[in-house]
Amino acid sequence: MFAQRLAQVAPSATLTVAAEAERLRRAGVNVVDFSAGEPDFPTPEHVKAAGKAAIDANFTRYTASQGTPELREAICARYKRDYGIDITPAEVLMTVGGKQALFNAALALFDPGDEVITHAPYWPTIPEQVKLVGAHPVIVPTDAADGFAVHAEAMIAAITPRTKAIILNSPCNPTGGLVEESTVAAIADAAARRGVWIVVDLCYEQLIYEPVPHNLPKVLFDRHRGRTVLAGSASKSYAMTGWRCGWTIAPKELTTAFNLIQGQSTSNITSITQKAALAAVSGPQDAVTAMLNEYRTRRDNIHAWLTAHPAITCVKPKGAFYLFPNISELLSPDGLRTSADFAQALIEKEHVVVTPGEAFDAPGYLRISYATSMEQLREGATRILRFAESLQPAKASASS
Repeated sequence: MFAQRLAQVAPSATLTVAAEAERLRRAGVNVVDFSAGEPDFPTPEHVKAAGKAAIDANFTRYTASQGTPELREAICARYKRDYGIDITPAEVLMTVGGKQALFNAALALFDPGDEVITHAPYWPTIPEQVKLVGAHPVIVPTDAADGFAVHAEAMIAAITPRTKAIILNSPCNPTGGLVEESTVAAIADAAARRGVWIVVDLCYEQLIYEPVPHNLPKVLFDRHRGRTVLAGSASKSYAMTGWRCGWTIAPKELTTAFNLIQGQSTSNITSITQKAALAAVSGPQDAVTAMLNEYRTRRDNIHAWLTAHPAITCVKPKGAFYLFPNISELLSPDGLRTSADFAQALIEKEHVVVTPGEAFDAPGYLRISYATSMEQLREGATRILRFAESLQPAKASASS
């Protein structure tokens, strides 16, 4: 009855666990929710004020589907300031969040039978969008032993004559890992030789904890500008998830194709959101710094609390706001066999909501969002550790 393409696509695991958290809350359960992939901070005051002013000024009609000229100019100015790259408004298109930015790229670039390379653990939307347009995701695994580093050699080795694009995500959801500039340079050189597109999800680009080199836009523009797509978002950096504002930066001809797709689907993003986003990207950045500093403190605390348990190991994330602990030592053939089982039992017994690693092609792991208060982090960690201790007898029995 439905289109065959739907049979290839899995539902969002992160939205599924978020729905479970909401169901428990409605039932009156005291839930600690570590599933949310969004900041718990309010949108900065000057950004909210710009949105309110847009309503008061009756800026409530259609805009050009590509976005207002002043907002696209502000995006150009921001990338010039932050990365030293020159782009024009004709190369920028505003989208309904980062998801639409990536989906526009998938619709415009990928045909059925094409191969698209990405790295795992991955944000599930990346391979699912590839499948939704009939292309085939090729997954290159990374390893916690070296901090989930993406290695150029492995990505390049996955290229075949059917490869249409490589999708990179840095900082990465769910691991918080960064792709090094040298890695991107090597991948870009190989892609340029083969005519392969590179799409980079930079939605967490302003949430990097240490001052390490991460000028991926400049590396790509210097080597492979003609086939590079940058996908950005106001959602994470400015606590604007509900405003739905993202963008693409791509060659003018491809941006024209994106505009064609958007003009026949969603058209422009909300006019009010565009005024708020203009204030966000061109106004003071103090709120971003304050959020980043608080996330760093939360990261350090939740990481220390959980890894105090000898069966829980975790790479400390370098960006974003997720912890990705390995809990495989707590699994057992005679008890909880998978991280999905662990996550479900944790909800039932301790009312803590996490996303199992299976959602990210990483069984044995959990994704924990620390975009919540320190009090909730402490309470959630206490419950997780208590639950982990309850599994130790079963673990010991299974190994005897």
